[in-house]
Amino acid sequence: MKKYVLNPETLLYEIKEVSLKSKMFKGLLLLVGSIGMAVLYGWILTSVLGCDLPKTVFLKIENARWNSRIDLMNNQLDRYQHELEGLRIRDDDIYRSIFGMNVIASEVRNAGIGGVDRYAFLDGLEADNQLKNTLIRLDRLSRQTYVQSKSFDEVETLSKKAGDMASCIPAVPPIVPDISKYHLSSRFGYRVDPFHGGYRLHTGIDFAMKIGNPVYATGDGVVESVNFEFFGYGTSVVIDHGFGYKTLYAHLSSVNVREGMEVKRGDCIAATGNSGRSSGSHLHYEVIYKGAKVNPENYFDLSMSKTEYLAMVNKRADESEAVLGRHNFSLRRR
Repeated sequence: MKKYVLNPETLLYEIKEVSLKSKMFKGLLLLVGSIGMAVLYGWILTSVLGCDLPKTVFLKIENARWNSRIDLMNNQLDRYQHELEGLRIRDDDIYRSIFGMNVIASEVRNAGIGGVDRYAFLDGLEADNQLKNTLIRLDRLSRQTYVQSKSFDEVETLSKKAGDMASCIPAVPPIVPDISKYHLSSRFGYRVDPFHGGYRLHTGIDFAMKIGNPVYATGDGVVESVNFEFFGYGTSVVIDHGFGYKTLYAHLSSVNVREGMEVKRGDCIAATGNSGRSSGSHLHYEVIYKGAKVNPENYFDLSMSKTEYLAMVNKRADESEAVLGRHNFSLRRR
């Protein structure tokens, strides 16, 4: 770089060479001055005037835009959560109740996975971070929706068997409801034990009646067991009706069925008696639902007319004879 300087003696401009060191010093001084001015400008802008730097302003605008999107997503999740809760109520209180299905446990509904940190990738975010909470909520809602979908699949499968279920539920009394032939000597619930005293739960219902009265299957099913005990229930039959239902008929005098045999509602399976630990001739009848003994009176109506009941019994007898006749005819042809 050349520099021209006026010579006072000759009054002419003469070239003066500037050293490299001087050039570097002036350049460095200019750079430091520029940085200092920039820092001073930033300090005045942020600390004195309270303004944001341009980059900060841009980031805040972007952050506000994303927060608006997250707020909109949470509003949609609120609606989806409300609708899912409505489906849960209908599922538990109506659909599953109608078909005798157990209510889905809350821990399953909430889709919890114990011992697994599903959100480890969010550990760098603060606990109250809006994005983190929304992601966790979306994940949980997705899994709850999946559980609800599987529940509806189960209900749909069972609903297709509703006709079979109706015929299997133990919905009629085990004896002809002729009040002149029996009386209820003991109902379901706590009572004084006739042998040992003290209050004990009586797990069935007792029909006191003469020995030899016919006992009928109260629903379609398969004979699970035929037991003969000197004490306890004495001679008894257990029928598995499927769909979680079983029935027990105890203190019998004779049995007409065997284990593994299929029976229909109205089939005569046994006769009343006084076997086992019994204080008199009667039929002890129990309904067992999913392993729990429940009140049989919740399933049948003793006001059912004798005529209607006998019509059911006679129809089953005719159907059985027809099936037996076809079987014998088939054997003769062989």
